[in-house]
Amino acid sequence: MKLEKYSFGMGDRFYHQGAAQLQAIVNAKDAGIDIIPVWNKSNREHEIVGTEPDSLRTEADDAVRKLGWVGNYHVDADHITLNTVDRFLYCSDFFTIDVGESIGEAASDSDIDSFVTRHGKYIGNLNIPGAGTYEVTRTDLEGVARTFLKAVQTAGVIYRHIVEKRGDDFIPEVSLDETENPQTPLELFFILAAIADEGIPAQTIAPKFTGRFNKGVDYVGDVVQFEKEFNDDLATIAFAISEFGLPDNLKLSIHSGSDKFSIYGPIREALRRTGAGVHVKTAGTTWLEELIGLAEAGGEGLVIAKEVYAKSLEHRDALCKPYATVIDIDAAQLPSAETVNGWSGEEYARALRHNQADPLYNLHLRQLLHVGYKVAAQMGERYYGALKKFEPDVARNVTENLWERHIKILFMDED
Repeated sequence: MKLEKYSFGMGDRFYHQGAAQLQAIVNAKDAGIDIIPVWNKSNREHEIVGTEPDSLRTEADDAVRKLGWVGNYHVDADHITLNTVDRFLYCSDFFTIDVGESIGEAASDSDIDSFVTRHGKYIGNLNIPGAGTYEVTRTDLEGVARTFLKAVQTAGVIYRHIVEKRGDDFIPEVSLDETENPQTPLELFFILAAIADEGIPAQTIAPKFTGRFNKGVDYVGDVVQFEKEFNDDLATIAFAISEFGLPDNLKLSIHSGSDKFSIYGPIREALRRTGAGVHVKTAGTTWLEELIGLAEAGGEGLVIAKEVYAKSLEHRDALCKPYATVIDIDAAQLPSAETVNGWSGEEYARALRHNQADPLYNLHLRQLLHVGYKVAAQMGERYYGALKKFEPDVARNVTENLWERHIKILFMDED
């Protein structure tokens, strides 16, 4: 199974927007852009919402039938570990292997020595075309091994477990993004060496970049520095493919890529210049578009949207705790529940919709509601019924968000 050049990971926490999401991919295809849809949902999200991984496969299959999609598509077991992967084995064909917890955990001394010996030929001047020349010492190799080798070995254990249970006809991704510091090109190069040593035919890799990739809002950081890191990583991957025999379609994966508008331009230009591919994960913005659609629909839809905010505000600390490293909320900037209860549907939608030029847009409210999906999950059929009743308003916003604010900017020339 081979992942094509451009792929788009679409999260849908409540499994109702598959067709609306796919419509954005259809729009791209009609515009001459071939993008492979990948529906993704993590074990944590399944547990919070109370769904089984099979539901995501059903959603994807139903959307494909409804729209008559004839291209490839995939279902991603997002951020799985050895403890959680078995739930996803037979309904997923894309596995994001998350080894963030093992980064910094030292491998055995003998394994580190073996790694250094195996790649000792790179000691000295190492030129990574497009990313610079590096003076590599034995200490450098040992340092990379002590930080990352155990994590990659863990990925190998998970990969082989999946192969043993279901065969090797799936797409493996290795995720390194949930760590404190970005990997340097040199570190990424030797991480890829370790991945090749483990026999993992990785087709995407998610490194850590400088800056904050907060959920559902724009990139926070130095865009120029990000652009350099992104281009360096593209060059490093291209070189590693030739050096280590990794899959020729191995590409970067951008996690929490939703709404990172300020870096979409540099990504687009880098892809155009190099001809490289990319995988972008949009996470939970579909859930926010559901709230926007409900608010615009008015009536019970608006009542539910306001109730979700009020309860999210009430339980803010508990809701934010699991996402503490990927949100940045100033509580003083959050409107009171009473204020929001007085809003019209248009005012609610404008506060939540990610239009930074709108004076009503509130990024703190947006982040709180992003993590507040547990509140909607607890509404059960009341929430699901509203999604069905107000489906035209919700679907329109879901499709417009992915097509107009994401795909167009990432993959199409500017007017």
